[in-house]
Amino acid sequence: MGGKCPHRSVKKRRYSHKTRRRSKFLQKGDDAVYDELQKQEGERRPMPPDDDLPGMGQYYCLHCDRYFSSLEVRDEHFKSKRHKKRLKQMAGPAPHTQLDAELAAGMGTPDNGPKLMSM
Repeated sequence: MGGKCPHRSVKKRRYSHKTRRRSKFLQKGDDAVYDELQKQEGERRPMPPDDDLPGMGQYYCLHCDRYFSSLEVRDEHFKSKRHKKRLKQMAGPAPHTQLDAELAAGMGTPDNGPKLMSM
């Protein structure tokens, strides 16, 4: 009655899940990326070279807020399912902002509608 533990593969999956969740917090929010996309071409600044970023910060996907090490890797990313899904998401209506969340929670000014009769 020996053998490998049946839960061994689950343990490995758990660690990769944690790293994915941790990297989620390093990205810009959807509303910040949406605002950046709404700017005109002239308002966007060119990216200065940065030693700390992959590929000196020159290969950047604006929709996904990701940097890539080379042009080939970035072009491969443009064909991916995740990027195409993100394009659809950013082409649609504006994402929720912090103000929307506060209003939904009842923390903003109340909207009671128009007054029907004055007394």
